[in-house]
Amino acid sequence: MEAERKIICYIAASLDGYIATEDDSLEWLFEVEGESDAGYAEFLKTIDVVVMGRRTYDWVMEAENGKFPHQDMTRYVFTSSGVEENEFVKFMDQDIASFAKALKANPGKDIWVIGGSNLLHGFVKENLIDEWIISIAPVLIGKGIPLFQELDFKTHLKLNSVKSYGQFAQLHYERK
Repeated sequence: MEAERKIICYIAASLDGYIATEDDSLEWLFEVEGESDAGYAEFLKTIDVVVMGRRTYDWVMEAENGKFPHQDMTRYVFTSSGVEENEFVKFMDQDIASFAKALKANPGKDIWVIGGSNLLHGFVKENLIDEWIISIAPVLIGKGIPLFQELDFKTHLKLNSVKSYGQFAQLHYERK
């Protein structure tokens, strides 16, 4: 029997819990000395779907000079600012729980939820993230876009591993 697909959040955050500055900058992240690719290439081999929010998509498109990097995967962008079509992604304005259930019901590799904070919050509220792979950068940025928005419930996780990649500490958790 084929294993059920997992929804995985693979992301980097500052030590104080931010995934970007208030103006969406990741310069603080690129200033940290890393080692290799922190397992990124191996991770990419395990997924075939990428899900992200609109601000993350806009940042990626700007950083990649208009060329979306994950062209060999199915790509979804959640947005509330109107549904568009383009050659790179399918824009969505749909219930996250039903979307995730439908994705997991189809055969394939795992599903990567890359961010941002609003989209992650929707997945967290519905308890849909099966695994978390969080690379912590030794930087305090003080304010910005938080990895986790305020919650009114607890979610218990199980620590699978802790690895270091240069100055990054990578935590790998799974849902209990």
